[in-house]
Amino acid sequence: MTLSYESQGCLRVGQTAPDFTATAVVDQEFKTIKLSDYRGKYVVLFFYPLDFTFVCPTEITAFSDRFDEFKAVGTEVLGVSVDSEFSHLAWIQTDRKSGGVGDLNYPLVSDIKKEISAAYNVLDPESGVALRGLFIIDKDGVIQHATINNLAFGRNVDETLRTLQAIQYVQAHPDEVCPAGWQPGDKTMSPDPVKSKVYFASV
Repeated sequence: MTLSYESQGCLRVGQTAPDFTATAVVDQEFKTIKLSDYRGKYVVLFFYPLDFTFVCPTEITAFSDRFDEFKAVGTEVLGVSVDSEFSHLAWIQTDRKSGGVGDLNYPLVSDIKKEISAAYNVLDPESGVALRGLFIIDKDGVIQHATINNLAFGRNVDETLRTLQAIQYVQAHPDEVCPAGWQPGDKTMSPDPVKSKVYFASV
């Protein structure tokens, strides 16, 4: 696996996402994928601690079951853990009712050398696994959203999709911003001290 990244110190929103080349399991086959190959699309890149654990399969399958909704808005999903590609494959080949994840609609990436997790600053040095980091990367390869959860609780696919859609909206409408809880079709506002009053007067 090879890795390169521009950022120094703490990775943050607005920086180019660290590129990587790694082995992933795609349709029960081993394939080499490169993050930069996804330029021109949005990417939801999420990290999870380990295969064959407890919270992790609920997240993995939730993103897979909703994958068509991400695909419909020009977005790919990538899951990453420090497991080997062989562990990923075994987990995929295990039925959900037995703690596996079954066939998935997106790649599971192997970060067995822990370089990707380290580059995205989600590697927990004490446990040696990645925290539940999630990054939304835009079509130009720039990080637009980042969250990191502790190991004991999972993430919400609805909120990830909502945040993605808000990012896409403001990038397509640079003169507008999305208020708290914005959903597609909701009112937006102008980031102007006078024009914003139109929004506030309506709510």
